[in-house]
Amino acid sequence: MSGRLAIVLHTHMPYVEGFGTWPFGEEWLWEAIATSYLPLLDVLDERPGRVTLSLTPVLADQLAAPGVAERFAAFMHEIRPESHRLDVEAHPEVAPQLDRSAARYRTAAEHFEARGRDLVTAFAPHVRWTSAATHAVLPLLATDAGIRLQLETGIASHRARFGDWDGGLWLPECAHAPWLDERLAEAGVRVACVDLTDHGVDPLTPLRTPDGPVLAPIDRSIVDLVWSPAGYPSAGPYLDTHAHTTRRHLAWSVDGRPYDAERARAQLRAHADDFAERVAARVARGGLSVCALDTELLGHWWPEGVFWLAQAIDACEARGVPIVPLGDAVGDAVALTSALPVTSWGEPRTLATWSAPSAGGLAWRQRAAELEVLAAGGRAGERALRELLALQSSDWAFLVSRGTAGPYPLERADGHERALRAALTDPGAEPALRNLAPRLAVPALTRG
Repeated sequence: MSGRLAIVLHTHMPYVEGFGTWPFGEEWLWEAIATSYLPLLDVLDERPGRVTLSLTPVLADQLAAPGVAERFAAFMHEIRPESHRLDVEAHPEVAPQLDRSAARYRTAAEHFEARGRDLVTAFAPHVRWTSAATHAVLPLLATDAGIRLQLETGIASHRARFGDWDGGLWLPECAHAPWLDERLAEAGVRVACVDLTDHGVDPLTPLRTPDGPVLAPIDRSIVDLVWSPAGYPSAGPYLDTHAHTTRRHLAWSVDGRPYDAERARAQLRAHADDFAERVAARVARGGLSVCALDTELLGHWWPEGVFWLAQAIDACEARGVPIVPLGDAVGDAVALTSALPVTSWGEPRTLATWSAPSAGGLAWRQRAAELEVLAAGGRAGERALRELLALQSSDWAFLVSRGTAGPYPLERADGHERALRAALTDPGAEPALRNLAPRLAVPALTRG
C-alpha cells in the first residue's frame, strides 16, 4: 500500500476554569482559545478531513461551562486591548508588532462572536477522538475500576456532546502498558497512539493487540521536526515565546530582532515545504507516518504554528502525499506477537515524568485517593468522584516535574485531595466541581 500521513492534534487543557487567573489559572484557557483554538477552527473548516482531532472531555467541560463565554469575551474586549495599549507606551521600539498582536486578538474576538460564542458546536464537525475524562496517566492508576471510571466517563461525555464515536482514543501522555489493552477493548476503543521510539518497533506500522485495539506508533522523526528543541519553532524569524513585554506580550523574534512579519511568513513557507519533502521521503516505500502534536503548540506556544499547519497540509497534498484520518488508516495493522514495554511520550519514554521523585509523589497520592474512594463504596458520592477525577489529572505532576508553573499544580492537587476527603466525610455537601465530568460513569466503580 502507498505511504500515507496522518496528522493527529491532541487538544487538551487541565481544569483551570474558575481556579485562579494570572499568571496561572483560567488565563491559560483564554490564551489557548484566542491563539490556538479559534485560528485552528478556520483551518479545519477550510481543509475538512485532513486532521484527526482529539478533544479531551475535560477541555470540553470547560468550554461548555456556564459563564466561560462571558469571561473570555471580557478578557478579549477589555483586558487585552488595554494591556497592549500600555505596552505600546512602555515599548515604543516594537510598537508595530504590538499593534499586530492587538489586531490578532481583535480578530479572534470577532471570530468568537461570529461562532455564537459556542466552541463546542464549532468543533463538533471535526472532533473524531476522545480521551480519558481528566487526562489521567492510565497505567499509573491503582485499579481496573479507576481505569473504567476515567474511560467510561470520557467516552460518555464525547457521545453526549458530539454524537457517534468511532473508537479513536487519545491515551493521555501516550502512556500505555500491555495490561491496559483489555480495558480499552472493553470500553470500545479501536485505535490509539503510542510512542515506541527506541524500542525496535517499525514506526510506520500500526500494531493490532491480542485484545483487539490497534496501537499506532507516532513517527518521532517527523514529530520532532516541530516538537524538538531544534524544531521549526526555534528558527530565528519566529516570535520568541520566552521574551515578553511588561504585560507578557510577544514582540521580538527568536534571534532577538524586533519581529518582522514578512520574514516570518517566508520562513513558514520554507518550513511547510521542508515538512512535505521529508514526509514524502519518509513514506516513499509505503507505511503510515503519524505526526501527533499538542494543539496548543500551534498558536499558543508557536504563534505562527497554525499558519504552518495550513501551509504544510497544502504542501503535502501538492507533493501527492495522501493525508488520511488515523482511524481509517489502520485496517492493515499487523498482529502484535510480543509484549510491548510500558511507555509514554515523556522524557525518557517511560512513566518517570509523572512518577519519579521530581513529580512530587503525586502518582502515589492519586493512587491512595483512588483506593480510599473504592473502599468508601456507596459513601462515595458524585462530589468525591469529581474531586478524584480532578486530582488524577496528569497535568499536575507534569507541571511539578518541569517546574514551569510555580506552586500552582501542587496547590491544585492539595485542594482536590482535601475536598475529596471532605466529600467522603459529608457526602451530602454541595459539589464544588459540578461543571467537571457532568456525565459521571458511576457504575464503573462497582465492577471491581
